[in-house]
Amino acid sequence: MKFKSVFDIIGPVMIGPSSSHTAGAARIGRVARDLFGRQPKWAKIHLYGSFAETYKGHSTDVAIVGGLLDYDTFDERIKTSFEEAEKLGMSFEFIPETGHVDHPNTARIVIGDERSEMSLMGISIGGGKIEITELNGFPLRLSGNHPAILVVHEDRSGCIANVANCLYKYDINIGHMEVSRKEKGHMALMVIEIDQNVDRAILDELSELPNITQVTRIAD
Repeated sequence: MKFKSVFDIIGPVMIGPSSSHTAGAARIGRVARDLFGRQPKWAKIHLYGSFAETYKGHSTDVAIVGGLLDYDTFDERIKTSFEEAEKLGMSFEFIPETGHVDHPNTARIVIGDERSEMSLMGISIGGGKIEITELNGFPLRLSGNHPAILVVHEDRSGCIANVANCLYKYDINIGHMEVSRKEKGHMALMVIEIDQNVDRAILDELSELPNITQVTRIAD
């Protein structure tokens, strides 16, 4: 077996007790916060499989809330994330589920405020690594290990080429890209993992392209 770095063997710097149930859970929460774009006012956290069975003992609960507060895996404030969330006025609820899922460490996080709400499903695959498998009903595969741009757009010809050409103009390399849609001819989602963070001005330019509805980024 080959490893890209020593961190693939020893895992991330993190608050324990578990890389999959604690560090991975914190990363799922933090990606949800990044995609939402601001501090949510409330959160409903549905837990499946092993997450549902052991979330209190393995600190999955405090880790997800810590991620929603934008805490990294090594942030000591994860231990007191419940209290910190209360100070910020964020309410949260944990809902253990019994339904079948493809991976035992699965969480569906629904967050929102007075402006909007968002639903995300993520899995912790071990060693602190995660995958986001669904966003607002769109199936996707997002690792959270690299900067990424998410583009909601109308399902029209030329959208993918326009976005790719814009990134090419600024010499931004695409490491991974996929497109999903709920129904032909309606809304679609581009997920683009890139090699470097992008400036707000580039995101604004992408937003002005024809048939683009929303552009969101996840920074490294």
